[in-house]
Amino acid sequence: MSSCDAVKRVPEDKYLLTKNTVYVNDKKDKSETINNLLYQKPNSRILNFPLRLNIYNLARPNIDSIVNANLDKNPHKREHLESFLSKKQLDKYIDSRISFNNWLKKTGEAPVIVDEERTKKSIKRLNDYYINNGWFDVESNYSIDKKDNQRATIDYHVKTGVPFIIDSISKQYRPTVVDSLYRLGQKNSFIKRNEQYKTVNFQLERERITSDLRNKGIYHFNQDYVAFEIDTVNTNKKVNVDVQIQDRAIRTQDSIRREPFKIYNIKDVNIYTNGTFEKRDVTRTDSINYDGYTIYSIGKMRFRPKALTDAIFITPKKIFRDIDRTRSYRYLSELRTFKYPDINYIENPDSTLTTNIFLTPLKKFSLGFSTEVSQSNIQTIGLSINPSLLIRNIFRGAETLEISGFGSIGASKDASNKSNNQFFDINEIGVNFKLTIPRLFSPFNTDKIVPKYMSPSTHINLSTTSQTNIGLDKQTFSGTFNYKWSPSRNITNRLDLFNVQYVRNLNVGNYFGVYQNSFKTLNDIALSLNYNNGEDLKYPEQTDAFISDVLNNNTSLNPNDANYKTVSGIDERKRRLTENNLIFSSSFGLVEDTRQNLYDEDFSIFRVKLELAGNLLANTSKLLGLTKDESNRYQLFNVAFSQYAKTEIDFIKHWDLGKKNVLAVRSYAGIAIPYGNSTSIPFSKSFFAGGANDNRAWTAYSLGPGSSKTSNEFNEANFKLAFSVEQRFNLFEDLNGAIFVDAGNIWNVLDEVKDKNAVFSGFNSLKDIAVGSGFGLRYDFSFFVFRFDIGFKTYNPFYQNQNRWFTDYNFGNAVYNIGINYPF
Repeated sequence: MSSCDAVKRVPEDKYLLTKNTVYVNDKKDKSETINNLLYQKPNSRILNFPLRLNIYNLARPNIDSIVNANLDKNPHKREHLESFLSKKQLDKYIDSRISFNNWLKKTGEAPVIVDEERTKKSIKRLNDYYINNGWFDVESNYSIDKKDNQRATIDYHVKTGVPFIIDSISKQYRPTVVDSLYRLGQKNSFIKRNEQYKTVNFQLERERITSDLRNKGIYHFNQDYVAFEIDTVNTNKKVNVDVQIQDRAIRTQDSIRREPFKIYNIKDVNIYTNGTFEKRDVTRTDSINYDGYTIYSIGKMRFRPKALTDAIFITPKKIFRDIDRTRSYRYLSELRTFKYPDINYIENPDSTLTTNIFLTPLKKFSLGFSTEVSQSNIQTIGLSINPSLLIRNIFRGAETLEISGFGSIGASKDASNKSNNQFFDINEIGVNFKLTIPRLFSPFNTDKIVPKYMSPSTHINLSTTSQTNIGLDKQTFSGTFNYKWSPSRNITNRLDLFNVQYVRNLNVGNYFGVYQNSFKTLNDIALSLNYNNGEDLKYPEQTDAFISDVLNNNTSLNPNDANYKTVSGIDERKRRLTENNLIFSSSFGLVEDTRQNLYDEDFSIFRVKLELAGNLLANTSKLLGLTKDESNRYQLFNVAFSQYAKTEIDFIKHWDLGKKNVLAVRSYAGIAIPYGNSTSIPFSKSFFAGGANDNRAWTAYSLGPGSSKTSNEFNEANFKLAFSVEQRFNLFEDLNGAIFVDAGNIWNVLDEVKDKNAVFSGFNSLKDIAVGSGFGLRYDFSFFVFRFDIGFKTYNPFYQNQNRWFTDYNFGNAVYNIGINYPF
């Protein structure tokens, strides 16, 4: 009871601050902006309980003196303990007591003692805030209410008065270059007539003027040359602003003179390809003049000139623009070929600039290597290695080629039952080639469509993988050719001209070994019919024969029987998941991300993607002489190619509520429609629901489609809706909590699935949207966030004719999710 006394560590003549209240014009203001202006805030609370304060109160002050005093209370106690434990062990015991006590102090939070001087500072800060936002006549005071139980509250009272409004903006114009340029950009001013005065707008305007002039050739200009004279005397709450831009100050040995600014042009651009600024005086044995640039090299030139000049935005014989240097820094860094470049200007007597760019190439070859130990539902242990080789400037155009490999071996869970006694009986290997070209690789000139300031790049990927004793033992081959560019800081575009995927299943006979739930359902139906003399089916021969007999009406089942329909569904799914896939697609994707940095918690992300597959092959099938299979589908290389249209829209929004409190929402919609040469979507292009980053009340692939009750290990469909809202808050230090609600489901639409419970048939199907809710913990390790969530089934669409709300809302049916980083 004593440890939970909040004022336990508060001195007798002091008071614990329990509450701040700010009244602005006699109304409470609870906004985070105003709260952050106060120097003193009450101790943090979790569910209205000051947990960290009470943890702090558990610590003992002067613990080292207390421990030693207890040991020395009995003259022989220390000696007995040293003889029993040894002096070293006794010292460790004392250190452990002190360390634990310090941990309590560090984890806890010291009581906030009312300090009147800090309260006065808060009043000054409140006044400053309102003055800086146009309330020049603001008046503030405070009152402290001290209670008998050593607790106190503080009330702040603010009277703002009438805000001041910008009335006129003037500038004395002179026939100078700066005045002319200022007049051209004045329409973009942050200071506008009839708007309320705000100090921040004057700083933004100072930055705007400086940036605008420096990007129009005024090399020596900086913010110190911009000033504002503000007149509020006898103006009836109006503000008259006079913008003042001084001439350039030129310092000599004993005086300062002022001259009008001049526009500077870039005279020469020198690029030093292998050396830092410190090596600028080293003799260059090779040089090239290309498109007005001079490129120097110590030894033979390793780069094609155009590859370097394309990365430089500073252009000879053009005016100086500060943004050109910024863009050059960014583009050169994105090449992954040089260390951070050094760009400097040298002023010439004729008011021109010589630009020297020093590039330090990274090593041509870089090796990478990683290993991994894993365990899964199909293997007791798995070992993998991932070597990689990065080759820079492979074609002398700053291209990078990355070759990465993947190899793994594992022991399956039934390895001990196999006759060959081989422990590591499963394996997977793969290799990937990725070529990055720092421009749009095209036979046409695309500079006018996608200028180089958009950082265009071309990516060519080729990869292949092969599995043994894993599922259906897939072999995959894929190749992509895509462009990326960024029209603005927040937007990134990606155009996949070609994306080719080929999936070949080598062990189709193991289908029912992988999908055991489907096998159990099929086998139970066979046993009920006394098929195979009442014995379990063996796959693949007996299972395939049973399916064939049912569908050919060679059993007592008929097409109207529920079991017949179940067998038909199993057969349809088996054919779809075991068929080889050939996908030729093109797609366009756009991402708009408004985050300013990694720590920004007030932003939005919008993603949209449109993918079309199979159209080119379908339109040229007759010209190419393609043949059809038994399902009347055109084939290429004896594989029916897929034809579909797929689109996805994803929107994420975060609101920073202050005090490490964030509200995050996500909405997602995706649909893939088969047509032409396809009646269904390939498994790899389908949608699934559930999992740590989706609806957390269901495990991955276990939700849907619709309200159907399937026994499939992997439920997927071609239409998906998902919505999530999550409130994140700080508990203490780097430990955060969250409460969340997830909603969504998957359905089949416009494909060959006939189960009405799995098909989206209109707005009426929205009643099958599953709702999950729960809470979780997150620990922030700075470089990643470890996440633990518990999801409860709040609204379960599987209960078709029963109450769907809160039926499974308990820990027994909860889903426990572990994830890295936030779900959205």
